[in-house]
Amino acid sequence: MTGQQLKNSILQMAVQGKLVPQDPNDEPASVLLERIRKEKEQLIKEGKIKKEKNPSYIFRGADNLPYEKVGKNEPVCIADEVPFEIPESWEWVRFSSIIELQSGQDMAPDKYNANGDGIPYITGASNIENGSVIINRWTEYGKAFAYKGDLLLTCKGTVGTMAILDEPQVHIARQIMAIRTTGEIGILYIQVVLETLVASLKAAAKSMIPGIAREDVLKSLLPLPPYAEQKRIVSKLSEIAQFVAMYSLRENALNRLYSSFPDQLRKSILQMAVQGKLIPQDPTDEPASVLLERIRAEKQRLVKEGKIKKDKHESVIFRRDNSHYEKRGSEEVCIDDEIPFEIPENWCWARMGSYLDVRDGTHDTPKYVLEGIPLVTSKNLCNGKIDFSTAKFISREDHLAISLRSKVDAGDIMYAMIGSIGNPVLYNGNAEFSIKNMALFKKIANGLDMEYVYWFLYLSQDTMKKFASGGVQSFVSLGYLRNYWIPVPPIQEQHRIVTAIKQILPKISTL
Repeated sequence: MTGQQLKNSILQMAVQGKLVPQDPNDEPASVLLERIRKEKEQLIKEGKIKKEKNPSYIFRGADNLPYEKVGKNEPVCIADEVPFEIPESWEWVRFSSIIELQSGQDMAPDKYNANGDGIPYITGASNIENGSVIINRWTEYGKAFAYKGDLLLTCKGTVGTMAILDEPQVHIARQIMAIRTTGEIGILYIQVVLETLVASLKAAAKSMIPGIAREDVLKSLLPLPPYAEQKRIVSKLSEIAQFVAMYSLRENALNRLYSSFPDQLRKSILQMAVQGKLIPQDPTDEPASVLLERIRAEKQRLVKEGKIKKDKHESVIFRRDNSHYEKRGSEEVCIDDEIPFEIPENWCWARMGSYLDVRDGTHDTPKYVLEGIPLVTSKNLCNGKIDFSTAKFISREDHLAISLRSKVDAGDIMYAMIGSIGNPVLYNGNAEFSIKNMALFKKIANGLDMEYVYWFLYLSQDTMKKFASGGVQSFVSLGYLRNYWIPVPPIQEQHRIVTAIKQILPKISTL
C-alpha cells in the first residue's frame, strides 16, 4: 500500500463513520440539519441570502431506504446513488444544502499588481503550498470574494488543491472555488469529504479542460455526522497525519531503493568484472602483457605505413618490485598512487590511448540539408543504440571530409563527449553517417574484444561525468579519454567476462 493509498483509506474510514466511535449522547445530525434549515429560512426572510429554487431534502423512508424530495417534486428513492452505509446518527445531504459556493473571476493584467495595493488576488494552485495560501498579487477591483475561514479549492488546471483562507478578504480567479459553511458544519470536515470526492468530481466534469464543475460539487452527496463527531474525526485525522507522512517518507525511500537497485546491482557486477572478480582466472591464458606488446608492434607498423601518427609520449606500464611503473619517452615514474584498484597478476593496466585508437568526430557545425547523410550527435545515442530518427542531414561532401578523420566502422564504440556524457554505443551496422561531439574508440590490433571495452566505458560514465568540465555544457576532452585507465585482462578472459555479463545482466532487468 502506498502512502497515498493509506491516506485515502483512512479518509474513507472517516467519512463512513469507522474512524472514531459514535457517542449516543451526541446530538443527531438530523437535528443539526433541521436547525440549519430554519436558520436559512430566517436569513431568506431577512433578505440576507437568496431562496434556493429546488432545495433538497433527504430522509429515510418506512422501508429504511434513503429518499430525496427536490423542490415540490415527489420523493424519489436514491438508494442506488448512496455509495455506502453510514451510522444511525448520521444523515445524507447534498452539498448545496449546507454550503455556499463562490466561483472565481479572472482579472485582466492591468487590474492587478505586485505592489500590495488592494486585496490579495488568488489565481490558482501556484498560490497554495502545503495547505497555506501564498500571496504575490493584489487587486483594487475585487468582485469574486473569499473570506477568512473559507475553504479554497482549485477547480481548473491542478485540480483538488485545498487550503483554509486566513486572510480577511481576497479576490479569487476562475481556477478557484471558495466554500463556506452554513450553520454548525465544520469546514475541516468538509475538506475531508472533498478529498475523498476529487477524483469522481474530475471524472464528472464535462469540459474538455480537466476540472471540477460548480454544479457537480453542489449536487454531490455528503455523509454528515453529528457536529461533535465531526470534531472528533478532524482531531483524529490530525493525530494520524504525522504517521501517514512518516509512512510516505519511508515508502518514497524504499521506492528509490527499489528503482536504483537494478542499476546499482548492474554497476556492481561490472565493477567485479573489470577487477577480475566475476569469473576465475585461467593460468593457461596468454598474459595481457603479451597482448599489449602485440598492440604496440601493430602501432609501429601502422606508423611506418603512414596510417597513424607516432605518439611521442607513448605510455608503457609495467610491474617491477611489486610496484607499477609507467614509461613515457625516456621518463620512468612509479604510479602506484594513481592505480584505481588491484587486478590479477596476469592482467595489465594501460592508458586507453595506448590500448585503442581514440579519435573524435567533428566539433564544427556543417550546413544542414533536407536530404543527405545523417550527422549523429550525443543526442542520438540512447540505450546502447543510435536513434537516427532525430538526426539532421549534411551533404556528402561534408560527410566525406569528416570521415577522413572519424569514419565509423563496425566494431567501433561511440561515446558522447559533450552535454550528456557517456551513453556508449558499440556499432555493428553498415549505415553511412558522420559523427559530431563524440569520441570514437577503434581497435588497433585484431583479437581485441570491443564488447569488454564497451562495458568498461559503460561502467566509467559516472566517474567521467564527475570530472567533466565546462559551463553551460559539460564536456570531457579527447586527451582525458586517451589518458583514462583501463584494466586489461588476457584476451581469452575478456571473452569469458563478456559471456558472463551477457548471461547475468538480462536477469537483472527482470528484478
